[in-house]
Amino acid sequence: MTNPANGNHRKRMTGKERREQLLDIGRKLFAERGFEGTSIEEIAAQAGVSKPVVYEHFGGKEGLYAVVVDREVERLLTTATAILGGAHTREKFEAAAVALLRYIEDNADGFRILVRDSHPASGAGTFGSLISDIASQVEYILGDFFRARGYDPKLAPMYAQMLVGMVAVTGQWWLDVRKPKVEVVAAHLINLAWNGLSQLEQTPSISAQAARNPPNPAKA
Repeated sequence: MTNPANGNHRKRMTGKERREQLLDIGRKLFAERGFEGTSIEEIAAQAGVSKPVVYEHFGGKEGLYAVVVDREVERLLTTATAILGGAHTREKFEAAAVALLRYIEDNADGFRILVRDSHPASGAGTFGSLISDIASQVEYILGDFFRARGYDPKLAPMYAQMLVGMVAVTGQWWLDVRKPKVEVVAAHLINLAWNGLSQLEQTPSISAQAARNPPNPAKA
């Protein structure tokens, strides 16, 4: 007589549990191999199910990918929104840099998916559009920051793109090398950003010679 408690009787997953399992597996494979390099067959095999089960839950690879990307976008935007409120002090920017870098560290698979241009099926656009979404929140902070210091707040959108882009690109680099520590990277990011912001020229310009005669690599 078979004893149900002997470990040979595997508990059947609920529909919700199966969906989450497929999302976890898809997230890992998409991060490692990208959309094109990942197949429904492998997702199903790693989940221990047949391909029709994946189709039943998501309608195909595109549907699964779309949910994975949407979740990562929401997670990153929620993180960014939570850390950008409150007083606009150096300590606040330091905390924001650490939080974003820790998001990258703790969600490496998700971030790797986002930094690739999202597949059109995801409906979430590209990583560039996600960065623009975050920058649009940062620009309000910088607008107040500039206004309080006598700078033109109309320049805030451009500076927001610069700052968010700097953190995002640095995060991509750090994810591969994993050193120095997150806190050290954040300190250097803020050193560059804050000390630059604190000593902004009112009307920066390049020299007339540089504008007329940019270097020509072909003649180097």
